[in-house]
Amino acid sequence: MPLTLQRPDLLLSSHYIDGHWCEAVGGSRYDIEDPAREQAFASVPDADARDAQAAVDAAHAALPAWRALPARDRSRILARWNTLLLEHRQDLGRLISREQGKPLAEAVGEVLYAASYVEWFAAEAVRAYGEVIPAPVDGRRMTAVREPVGVVAAITPWNFPAAMIARKIAPALAAGCTLVAKPAEDTPLTALALVALAEEAGVPAGVLNLVTASRANAAAVVDVWLRDMRVRKLTFTGSTPVGQHLARESATTLKKLSLELGGNAPFLVFEDADLDAAADGLMAAKFRNAGQTCVCPNRILVHEAVHDAFVERLVARVSALRVGPASDPQAQLGPLINRRAVEKVERHVRDAVAKGARIMAGGSPLPALGANFFQPTVLVDVDGRMELSCEETFGPVAAVSRFADEAQAVAEANATPYGLAAYFYTRDVRRIARLSAALEAGMIGINEGAISSEAAPFGGIKASGYGREGSRHGLDEYMHSKYLCQGELGPGQD
Repeated sequence: MPLTLQRPDLLLSSHYIDGHWCEAVGGSRYDIEDPAREQAFASVPDADARDAQAAVDAAHAALPAWRALPARDRSRILARWNTLLLEHRQDLGRLISREQGKPLAEAVGEVLYAASYVEWFAAEAVRAYGEVIPAPVDGRRMTAVREPVGVVAAITPWNFPAAMIARKIAPALAAGCTLVAKPAEDTPLTALALVALAEEAGVPAGVLNLVTASRANAAAVVDVWLRDMRVRKLTFTGSTPVGQHLARESATTLKKLSLELGGNAPFLVFEDADLDAAADGLMAAKFRNAGQTCVCPNRILVHEAVHDAFVERLVARVSALRVGPASDPQAQLGPLINRRAVEKVERHVRDAVAKGARIMAGGSPLPALGANFFQPTVLVDVDGRMELSCEETFGPVAAVSRFADEAQAVAEANATPYGLAAYFYTRDVRRIARLSAALEAGMIGINEGAISSEAAPFGGIKASGYGREGSRHGLDEYMHSKYLCQGELGPGQD
């Protein structure tokens, strides 16, 4: 089925380096497949180290002028970019649906979410305040100012091809940094369209550079940026093992890092919870993007007194979900990104069942729809021995286990090296205070399943990484403080 856009020029197939749309130096390309049909429908350049180097050269050359541009002017450019994202949200949504697979309504929602970060940081650009420090002696003035860190390298994942790159580009540009970026190999088309709209909004040549690379060439591209001293900051969203590698390799050049890594989020339902609200919250948190989000609840812990009643509500909701390609306007869940993702979900379900879990809904692939579709699934009698309790399933599987008391629930929730998100439902205000302090996660949903917002700091602790995206803290990640001490001012001149 052809990809029809109101603006066909947003379907791009080139690198963007120093204000030019160009081919890879080596001339290689690779195909982009629709995960619903596993058919190639576009191709993009396959970068190597030479393309990565050219991108850094351009960003470094553009840095002095961009950082010197008044914050108000950078803000206006970001505001124009936000307007263009909103204006073309349907086309951008179609690109996301085609290369990533999520239903169109959800894809358009992602564009709105991406734009919210651009709008937020357009406003934050003019709020990078410094401070005046009370001097300890007369005749001295002490101040601290905030400056852009310099050239930033951004590496983004495939599950949110618009939102993940927008919430890295927007604060970097707002701070006065220039960028080199590599989107995920599976979903580069959305990123290219966003860059085209940024160019249209007035981002100068060299300030924003984007190269595409296949899985085989990705390491060669990123290695150039890791070694280059001119790249002063690296921001990455992806798996913990890759994040650990990037942290190790960044040590030699002492880059500033933001790492939003893997998760294994618990979702706790207590005996006093509103069970319908909890079931609705779980559906919103768990099955968005077919379960392919880093903040998806991976371990659902339900008090034994309400376990059966909660599972009954959950199974009814899950069984009512409609699975299909983005071309189906009624579809609520699309395909997984590729066959490797389906194989992982199948392996987790088989392992859980072999160790005593029971399937209450779903549990199988949907080959009639395509190789990458999997039924939304509910498992019960899940325990800590099972693979899906120890690692992210990253698919539409709700794994439910029981607990007897609060202490057990907290212990099981924290029994993971990860600490990105956690959720709990209760109407006891004293328990809310206790769990808010006790749960080891960077973000906690309290009687709420949808926690992401441009106004809030997004990020984790422990093996889920460090650094924050969104909120006023997101701008800090792209700036450093410079202390200024001026002496010999004379009496009373501090």
